[in-house]
Amino acid sequence: MADEILHMHYVCTHEEAAALINANPYFWVSNCGCREQRNGCARSRIDVCLMFDGDSGSSGSGLRAITPAEAQNILAEAKDKMLVARPFRNMKNMSETQGICFCCDDCCGYFLDKDEICDKGRFIELTNEKSCSNCFCCVDVCHFDARRIKDNSLMIYRDNCYGCGLCAQICPETCIDIVPRDKQ
Repeated sequence: MADEILHMHYVCTHEEAAALINANPYFWVSNCGCREQRNGCARSRIDVCLMFDGDSGSSGSGLRAITPAEAQNILAEAKDKMLVARPFRNMKNMSETQGICFCCDDCCGYFLDKDEICDKGRFIELTNEKSCSNCFCCVDVCHFDARRIKDNSLMIYRDNCYGCGLCAQICPETCIDIVPRDKQ
């Protein structure tokens, strides 16, 4: 993709976020600007903006260096609280990722302001609908409106899927796979 068509943020799975974290030796964290503007978050703690260099710039306050173990703890909380991993690019070199925001639909501007643009991830959901028991757990964690309930059945809108993987992570039937978008 040409740099001109890439946006600052993109979506990735928690596994991809772990690989980004594991590839970096140094970490900084700041408070999430969205969470600060909305006086907190009902879903998670406020200091979840992870950066790989101290010069990334943050929309929130409280920038501080943290250890690799603390970075792993932020990722663990993101998994536990079903936060979407939204890495952000270096605006001077769009092929570099500078950090990861961990977002949700409670407070984050991306989900509340539909004019903010974020690139879809490398993956997309693939649901074995015959194995699905219609428990609708996946609907509750899909912040992209790709999974909905209609007439007591699961409706999947794949065009809305950003590939975060939260649906597969929570599915008790393990009937959802996250597959490469280009091989679907």
